[in-house]
Amino acid sequence: MDGPEEDGNGEIEAEIGTPESTPITRGEEESDIVDEISKLIEYAAQLGDYRRIHRKECYCLVRRMKLLLPFLEEIRDLNRPISDNGVTFLSNLRKTFISANKLLRVCNEGSKIDLAVGSEAVMVRFRLINESLHQALDSVPYDELGISDEIQEQVELMRTQLKRSKGRTDTQDMELTMDMMVVLSKDDDRNADGAIIKRLAQKLELHTVEDLNNETIAVRNLVREKGGTGAQNLDQIVDLLNKFKQIVGMEVTDVLSNPIMRKLEKSPSLIIPHEFLCPITLEIMRDPVIIASGQTYERDSIQKWFTSSHRTCPKTRQTLAHLSVASNFALKNLIVQWCEEKNFHLPPAASSVPEGSSSPVDNGEKIVSLIKDLSSHNLEVQRKAVKKIRMLSKENSRNRVSIANNGAIPPLVQILYYPDSKIQEHAVTALLNLSIDETNKRVIASEGAIPAIIEVLQHGCTEARENSAAALFSLSMLDENKITIGLSNGIPPLVKLLQHGTSRGKKDAATALFNLSLNHLNKGRAIEAGIVTPLLQLLKDKNLGMVDEALSILLLLSSHPEGRCEIGQLSFIEILVEFMEQGTPKNKECAASVLLELASNNSSFILAALQFGVYEHLVEITNSGTDRAQRKANALLQLMTKTEQI
Repeated sequence: MDGPEEDGNGEIEAEIGTPESTPITRGEEESDIVDEISKLIEYAAQLGDYRRIHRKECYCLVRRMKLLLPFLEEIRDLNRPISDNGVTFLSNLRKTFISANKLLRVCNEGSKIDLAVGSEAVMVRFRLINESLHQALDSVPYDELGISDEIQEQVELMRTQLKRSKGRTDTQDMELTMDMMVVLSKDDDRNADGAIIKRLAQKLELHTVEDLNNETIAVRNLVREKGGTGAQNLDQIVDLLNKFKQIVGMEVTDVLSNPIMRKLEKSPSLIIPHEFLCPITLEIMRDPVIIASGQTYERDSIQKWFTSSHRTCPKTRQTLAHLSVASNFALKNLIVQWCEEKNFHLPPAASSVPEGSSSPVDNGEKIVSLIKDLSSHNLEVQRKAVKKIRMLSKENSRNRVSIANNGAIPPLVQILYYPDSKIQEHAVTALLNLSIDETNKRVIASEGAIPAIIEVLQHGCTEARENSAAALFSLSMLDENKITIGLSNGIPPLVKLLQHGTSRGKKDAATALFNLSLNHLNKGRAIEAGIVTPLLQLLKDKNLGMVDEALSILLLLSSHPEGRCEIGQLSFIEILVEFMEQGTPKNKECAASVLLELASNNSSFILAALQFGVYEHLVEITNSGTDRAQRKANALLQLMTKTEQI
């Protein structure tokens, strides 16, 4: 039996650094294959620090591999020829472990962002390897191999555990799924919200300069390995990496076409000394400077770090006594000397201004002028000014800070009430862009923008309504704004957009309503606004791909008494049971969670679910569902037992 050696896209993955899988001939020394399998297990055991998102699955797989070491020791100590059946079994086991080591290496060294983006595909690979190991252990010729009863019992116990976990996987939490959906959106005129980026960075453990430098190396290796394949995923990964870098004040570089990387690829033997590289950008320094902690950085990079309101050393994380820098002339001379000896030409200084855009000084002057034009009595002048501010606010964080600091938010809020649809659209989108900055979120709310944005959400053109929903989602990242939006009657128009909007509008409304419903009072407002009906429509229209989002909102609402009553009146239980029977693993997990929340408060929901045949599906979920789904299914089965006893 061949072990699964394909990646998530069905492409054969090249093997690096692990033993090659070669056919075993009967004349081969049997001890060689036993030693090789043992080395594969030792290789897996020493990998260690796995990426957080799949850490649990990695440790579980390694633990199972290590359990077979006593089994292999007995075969080695037997000191007699191995039968044909024994060789076949060991060959299959070796192939499975080679595949396992490939996957473990990816989870140890690979890009954290890539593992998150392709999480479902990675989980499939874990499942296939577990199934392959289970099949291999199904055909162990114990008698022919001379295995003792004690070791045989250990192997059989592991085989039983593998059978029980067949098809079982764990999934990301819904908040992470929602955040990834927003951040990886393909809308060209949207910038991901800074608060979401921070939350994702924390979940993926990519929130320090050291983390991000290691991730940059992993992404560059991924680019080399994939070549021209999976271009869209690579673009998403690089884009998200750059967003994480912006959050911590690191310089954003083009990972896919880095000039130093290209030069090194042409001269593979040329290795830049580690001390010549800036710890922030991982690029050779042109102007190294020493900061208060004693660490050396590229002058441009550390100044950007400081201007992003950081008072710590990026490498040591210690708070700095001062933000002064001193040129490191000794290191600079060493770098110049090394470049001359190696005939290495330093790349031109990275420009802080994107090609085709204005300089920061020009932008500053332009911003002040445009803000003045927002108050012009000429409608056409206002229209042009707000459109340009929208574009500038999209470009970068410096522009967003400058636009807000120069007083653009109050006039932008005022012109939201203009009847001109284009002015409304540009103004609300500019506020959406500005709200990416956490400080701006508070300023926008304090200037009374929330009622004005809700007004556009109710009466604006299609794009203006969609961007208003996205702006409310962004503002609702702050708990105090959740309350303000609820009190300002912002939930009913979001529910209307969820029901009648375009595909993009429905997604914007869903993310906003999910965030707002984290507040208990907003749950009641959403239920009163009729949110359950459009959520039911999303469950029925699977082409929209919003089943999990809808179930997640319903899970929040089911903790509210009125929510439970409303859901029950719509014969919602039958739909939940259908998803527990036919849905994806994540669908089943969400559906079981909703039913448990309902049933924990009212046994009639259990009785209704039983009429639709839920019992058999729950039993199946306890055997093959995600870890969370299994917990929910077991809790539901216990509730059913208690209900029957009443």
